[in-house]
Amino acid sequence: MNQTCPECKNELNLADVTNLKEGQIIECDMCGITLAVVANNDGNVMLEVADEGK
Repeated sequence: MNQTCPECKNELNLADVTNLKEGQIIECDMCGITLAVVANNDGNVMLEVADEGK
C-alpha cells in the first residue's frame, strides 16, 4: 500500500506499517514531516500533516 507525502511528493510505502489505525503517526523518510492517519477504510488510507517536521 503506497501513499504520497503531501509535502515532498515522495512515495510512502505503508506495507511495512502494521495495523494502521486512526491517530497513528507516520514520518516521511525523505522530508521528515509527521503525518497522522485520519482514516483507514479497507486499505484506503487518508493522511494529514500533524507536524511540519525537521
